[in-house]
Amino acid sequence: MTNELTHPFDPAFRLEHPLSGPAAVLFNSPHSGACYPQTFLSASRLDAMSLRRSEDVDVHALFGKVTEIGGSLMQVEFPRAYIDVNREPYELDPRMFSSRLPPFANTRSLRVASGLGTIPRTVGDGNDIYRAPLSIDEALDRIEALYKPYHRALARALLTAQRRHGLAVLVDCHSMPSAAVARSESFQCDIVIGDRFGTSADPSIPDFIEASLRDLGYVVARNRPYAGGYITEHYGNPDTGIHAVQIEINRGLYLDERRLERLPGFDDLQRDLTLMAGELIAFINAELQPISLAAE
Repeated sequence: MTNELTHPFDPAFRLEHPLSGPAAVLFNSPHSGACYPQTFLSASRLDAMSLRRSEDVDVHALFGKVTEIGGSLMQVEFPRAYIDVNREPYELDPRMFSSRLPPFANTRSLRVASGLGTIPRTVGDGNDIYRAPLSIDEALDRIEALYKPYHRALARALLTAQRRHGLAVLVDCHSMPSAAVARSESFQCDIVIGDRFGTSADPSIPDFIEASLRDLGYVVARNRPYAGGYITEHYGNPDTGIHAVQIEINRGLYLDERRLERLPGFDDLQRDLTLMAGELIAFINAELQPISLAAE
């Protein structure tokens, strides 16, 4: 699924299902890939640890047990700093490239302006990644070899689930720096649930996730400061039976953010997220799925 001559990812992403087959609920980790090609490291002016600060470190592992309880799990292997699949396909910053971008590129989005386009210019702390401008061919190659196969597989998985179960629920899983929610008293929280302000999922789904996490003792916010990115917005379409919700987890709960090493709280958080996932799967199967099937 990738051009292995230029992209040494084998595989570029993984999609795992429970023994019963594709599940109605798909947990997706698009930013926890940690395979850094040597050519990328050599082209970067930053060291490997600095590049890794853009990762949602170990988020795929936090949700790694969902296939044991009836959910599906998708994760990327390539790093977010290399290419970000939670963007439009051509959100590109003209300042990064040695020649003019094609006319279909979106060069004016807020994400491009912040340096965090499809091919990121900066890592999360604002430091530039590359020593020298990239060629346009390099960017387009990454999009064709990694971005597009990933999105084709994700779209196919959701459509398969929707046809099999009457609906599909995408839970897009991320982590956020603790500083992102420590700056404002109104945003201080453990977990943020985003549903694009009520447009990407039936309200009962984020409501259920929020209630489950609050019952487990977590402080939960909705849509602020994170309402959901491109994946949530693009795939969430309740009218077609495909619902999408984003979950952002405060890294301070489970990660030493300076060393990028797991804290003792990792196991407890993994256990609680697995409990929430199990309750969500049961809710979807028992409550929403029969309604969706009856409506067809």
